[in-house]
Amino acid sequence: MKKPVRSIDESEPEQRVPRADRPPTEGFVVIVDGHFKSKFDTAEAAESSGRKLRSNYPMLKIEIYDAVTTTRTLLS
Repeated sequence: MKKPVRSIDESEPEQRVPRADRPPTEGFVVIVDGHFKSKFDTAEAAESSGRKLRSNYPMLKIEIYDAVTTTRTLLS
């Protein structure tokens, strides 16, 4: 039996998936043990998420990455 041929619908725009090995160019990102995890629009939202992770898993190294200034801030 032949497999059905899948066609690409031209009406749907192609969605770009961000690459995990490249830092983002905008916004703020939570970095857990050196890996980019969650992207946020504001530093406050990223810090809130990072602190919630930190309270549940205190052994993790959690940083906040600012894409505009390309700096990392360690959450303590």
